[in-house]
Amino acid sequence: MLTAILFVATAAMELPEVSDKPPVDFPHFPTPVHTFVWRNWTLVSTERMAEVLDTSEENVLRVGSAMGLPAPEPIDPQIRQRAYITIIRRNWHLLPYEQLTTLLGMTEDELAFTLREDDFLYIKLGRMKPNCPVLRYEEPTDEVLEREFWIKEEAKIYFPEERGHDDEPLFQFVEDLSTPPAGPIEAPESQFSPRYCSSYFQLFGDPLLDESVDPYPPGFLDRLVASGVNGLWMHVVLYQLAPYPWDSDLSEGYEKRLDRLRELSDRLDDHGIGLYLYMNEPRAMPLSFFEKHPDLKGVVEGDHAAMCTSNEVVRDYIADSIAMISDAAPNIRGFFTITASENLTSCWSHHNGGACVRCKERSPADVIAEVNATIWEGIQRADNGHELIAWDWGWRDDWAIDAINKLPDGIALQSVSEWSIPINRGVETAVGEYSISVIGPGPRATKHWAAARARGLKTIAKIQAGNTWELAAVPYIPAVNNVAQHAANLREANVDGIMLGWSLGGYPSPNLAVVAEMASSDTVNPRDALLKVARDRYGREHADAVAEAWTLCSEGFSEFPYHGSVVYRAPLQVGPANLLWSSPTDYASSMVGIPYDDLSGWRGPYPAEVFIDQMKKVEKGFADAYDHLHASVGVGAPPILRPELGVIRAAELHFGSVADQARFVHVRDTMLKTNPAAAIDILKEIIETERNRASRLKQIQRNDSRIGYESSNHYFYIPQDLIEKQVNCSYLLNHWIPQLEDALDGQP
Repeated sequence: MLTAILFVATAAMELPEVSDKPPVDFPHFPTPVHTFVWRNWTLVSTERMAEVLDTSEENVLRVGSAMGLPAPEPIDPQIRQRAYITIIRRNWHLLPYEQLTTLLGMTEDELAFTLREDDFLYIKLGRMKPNCPVLRYEEPTDEVLEREFWIKEEAKIYFPEERGHDDEPLFQFVEDLSTPPAGPIEAPESQFSPRYCSSYFQLFGDPLLDESVDPYPPGFLDRLVASGVNGLWMHVVLYQLAPYPWDSDLSEGYEKRLDRLRELSDRLDDHGIGLYLYMNEPRAMPLSFFEKHPDLKGVVEGDHAAMCTSNEVVRDYIADSIAMISDAAPNIRGFFTITASENLTSCWSHHNGGACVRCKERSPADVIAEVNATIWEGIQRADNGHELIAWDWGWRDDWAIDAINKLPDGIALQSVSEWSIPINRGVETAVGEYSISVIGPGPRATKHWAAARARGLKTIAKIQAGNTWELAAVPYIPAVNNVAQHAANLREANVDGIMLGWSLGGYPSPNLAVVAEMASSDTVNPRDALLKVARDRYGREHADAVAEAWTLCSEGFSEFPYHGSVVYRAPLQVGPANLLWSSPTDYASSMVGIPYDDLSGWRGPYPAEVFIDQMKKVEKGFADAYDHLHASVGVGAPPILRPELGVIRAAELHFGSVADQARFVHVRDTMLKTNPAAAIDILKEIIETERNRASRLKQIQRNDSRIGYESSNHYFYIPQDLIEKQVNCSYLLNHWIPQLEDALDGQP
């Protein structure tokens, strides 16, 4: 069972309330049951689907066969371990909680834990659960049989000849990356340390209890070392690694987790890689917890309240727990903190400390610095030489410098390099983070590093070297020249170390390699670094063409219409797999989760026309890069270049799809009312183009299991979804467009 892999019993957690809002409709399928069977066909056993639908397995098989789905195959165990978020997301508008837990093999407590702790999954799902009716199998009517036949005829067109058997199975990249690389492994010299990132296939949930899955296989570690990485970070929850003095049930299994942490950190240390633990503490507790412990209660947020760190008892718990972890795993490299964002932790973590009777008398800088000092106290008590990195994410300008000045001696300050850089890409705005399209460092980081240096603190630049939420569905964004220039700028800024990426970007990519190359010498320039990395990966005969392709990608990517709303809410990650809707869904897009048709949310401050135009410019940059590299090798790309060409083409398809999806919604909601004849022609063209994009991306993903995957979101889409998009487009062309044309013919 999934739960046995990822979870143990926790204190009771409540599932979020169900909304009154009905789920979206999927009219290209005859019934919601058909949608359910289609979407889970390759991810969940037909036996489990039958259990959910309270029917026989034969009925599930009948529905699948009637839609032309290939014969089901045994489900890869990795699906349960590494794709449960994919399963949750695709069933969010289909199943109520009670059926969703059955499908996943989770209890309600475990699903509630997953929604809350798996990297803000509930927020990614839109902070609400649609009011889905219970789904039950029903005998098909004549109308349903007719619709099934139509889908089956479409499926004959869209499924590959081998009827859905992918050339490369999902998660093949895990085996590929786990295989030891050929030849000796050498760690490049670097002026930056640490150089740390997340594992490309890091597990969230409760990974330290699961010994059946190795997040750090030796072959993968060797590849990271060769790419210049000397650190990895892991997300942990403090009460799961040390006794929780107020509720021992929360800490059940902590001894086993510490043993696993020691084993993993020792193994990483043997490879020359240090393990950093991410601290976002102390975790808020449900309001019911404070009925027993009112003195610990801080500010309230929803159904939880902060554990007030102005209470010495809470600080003692933090320091004692950190000391225990440091003693139990002496070969971890250290800890890093986020103290003014993410989960509600201290009373000032979400900038509302004035609502606490204790913290209202203290400044945010006092409280935030004190949390870091408390963790540092625990580290020093253990005396194992562990580092502490204080990340200034969320520290507000009016008190950030004060907080830096109050940090304890001996720690490091980390700041997002590109933060606050002004840009004008049709609209004047500024960058927050997660950008390869904008090259840092910016004024905020430069100011904060200067304040830290004045204190004698080390400085760390947080960047996204591999990929970003500008596009996370590829293993790396091949705008390698931008990454090289950013590394050159950080070299000149004399930062001490680099965080190479958040939960995304940990693939051993040319992007990581080019950072290592730039850090190997004060004299190497970006162009030479690109050529060196290209030669090392693709051979001397292809180096010039690859480096030029990376430069063209970088030039096109520099037109990306950056804004927080764009990177979080536009359909960048789903790309051509996102459906087209004939009428507004009335759902707001969610953070890198479900985009729907929310153009106003996707585009942020950019007018629709500007947003579309900028995305088209980005698409062209990647198309030019693909054409240049493909032309350089003539007919039939050599095998060594096919994955690189696939990544470039996949990026092109994603950006082009975002532009055309925006065009579709804009025309549907505006032009269709004012100039229906012209609008219908444009809509038909977009639908045809999107159907073609889905087909092309499907082939790329079938040949490369890395496409569509990111560790904290699992697979954004699988080939089955891209085929569904083709069916969706055919349905619109065969049903919706004729209705529009009939209505137009009927106008006086």
